[in-house]
Amino acid sequence: MARTGYGSGKRCSCTIVNSPVGKLTLVATAEGLAGILWENERPGRVRLNVEVEDASHPVLVETERQLAEYFAGQRKAFAVVLDFAGTAFQRKVWNALLTIPFGETRSYRQIATQIGHPDAVRAVGAANGRNPVSIIVPCHRVVGTNGRLTGFAGGLDAKAYLLALEGTKPMTLLDVPDGAGGGLVVARNQARRNRQAIPPRSGRREVRRQPASPSRARS
Repeated sequence: MARTGYGSGKRCSCTIVNSPVGKLTLVATAEGLAGILWENERPGRVRLNVEVEDASHPVLVETERQLAEYFAGQRKAFAVVLDFAGTAFQRKVWNALLTIPFGETRSYRQIATQIGHPDAVRAVGAANGRNPVSIIVPCHRVVGTNGRLTGFAGGLDAKAYLLALEGTKPMTLLDVPDGAGGGLVVARNQARRNRQAIPPRSGRREVRRQPASPSRARS
């Protein structure tokens, strides 16, 4: 399982990689992976001190490799050192997400109970939405109490795709809204077609400091 450390305000490097769910911005500190951000990332959702684009950063290289294996159906667990920053409550939630097995889901209420705050369902949802390391810290595996797909930073299409890729049982995905990949069947077919390696990137160049998420990761 991925290990976690908690830094704040650290200098970060990033790289942008292609994936079946769109371009992903990978962000790392010297200590570990600090973020995986979406192509249509909401400004301000995750705040990172990104100063350099560096596809040769060892953490980013390893993360890209493991993500390629995951999308190709060759990896079920990640072994990347994490260095994400958040409040004590957020870190409790994110660590609980790391315990959800591949191919399974949990409700927000189950996560709230797991971390010892059974009445904090809304707060768990908010922390889940602020998860900086999407996919590897699997916030996509959290669904509504009735199994319904709920809000997701990468969009419901991406959430349905990731769950289908992991072979989540159909009965755990109820009431998928229209437009969310057409439902589980379409998402699963897309996942099957798109299981391919992510092309490697190389090179290093300076980028401007950005107070929030890298602009190239925003819609």
